[in-house]
Amino acid sequence: MARLRLVALTLSLGLLLSAFSSPARAEPLRELADFSGVRDNVLVGYGLVVGLDGSGDQTMQTPFTTQSLTNMFSQLGIAIPPGTNMQLRNVAGVMVTADLPPFSAPGQRIDVVVSSIGNARSLRGGTLLMTPLKGADGATYALAQGNLLIGGAGAEAGGSSVQINQQASGRIAGGAVVEREVPLQLGANGGLLELQLKTADFGTAERAVRAINQEFGSTVAAARNARTIQLRGPENENDRVSFMARVERVYVTPTDAPAKVIINARTGSVVLNGRVTLKPAAVAHGNLSVVIDTEFGVSQPAPFGDGETAVVPDSDISIQQQQGSLQFVEGADLMEVVDALNALGATPQELMSILEALKASGALRAELEII
Repeated sequence: MARLRLVALTLSLGLLLSAFSSPARAEPLRELADFSGVRDNVLVGYGLVVGLDGSGDQTMQTPFTTQSLTNMFSQLGIAIPPGTNMQLRNVAGVMVTADLPPFSAPGQRIDVVVSSIGNARSLRGGTLLMTPLKGADGATYALAQGNLLIGGAGAEAGGSSVQINQQASGRIAGGAVVEREVPLQLGANGGLLELQLKTADFGTAERAVRAINQEFGSTVAAARNARTIQLRGPENENDRVSFMARVERVYVTPTDAPAKVIINARTGSVVLNGRVTLKPAAVAHGNLSVVIDTEFGVSQPAPFGDGETAVVPDSDISIQQQQGSLQFVEGADLMEVVDALNALGATPQELMSILEALKASGALRAELEII
């Protein structure tokens, strides 16, 4: 039976040992929090990719591609006769997405991701035609156009094919030009600013407020809740930028994360953080398996008889049960928990049931989260 391996933890054992043996280190506030309003905005648009080598949409199954071509031709002054069946294999309908960074100004360029929404086999070698990118309010904030870079590759011949990575999506570096900026007024209300912690925690918020006030030598910060810290900054814009930069450089030691066990039921991964502990408990672990083995024999009729040859199945059913005995488990720190669970000899899939039972019994001192 496979031993439990906690390689599902993304750190190696050496890093893991140093992680929970040393105290939490101080981090600059720019790593722990963001100013309210300073955020990316998502953009999306529909467009056409042309210039494909016969790997585009099959227009009979993707009528939206044909409709888009007809609309584009009409805007360019080209009339398509009604009822025309355009069999174009070098065109594909795509969705274009992008993130508009804060403080983006017209004329700046941003990266875009282009993804096929039809049955195009590959977008390699294609060119994205001018595509408006819109925000949640329906306004156009950028225009995208350019040649795609596809990371995948593939080939086919004689009914055989091979493919590496995905070819139905690609990226255009600097493929969109910003046409409109998102209005953002920081400190417009008398210089008041809000700092939002990335992880809500009352202890971290308290430490951040204390560190900021200590840095400025006055009460400029006050916690509103476990996530939001209100700051009283200068009303002058230039002074406000210096104030915000100084706040981001303040070092704060975040409080330890609560004990948590993450179970991925799809992949069988089990992840434990350094605060997981086990109260004394006894666990019995064993397997029960049913094996059905069928062999087929041939029944022949007697010579010169009227019978027919028949296939006769012969099934053998056996039940096997692995011996399981009570195992004592206890752990005051992460490595003791690992050793205790390894002693059970359980696979990751079996470990999930054991952890759920330990949580139900109150022995597992951690939050159990199944994703």
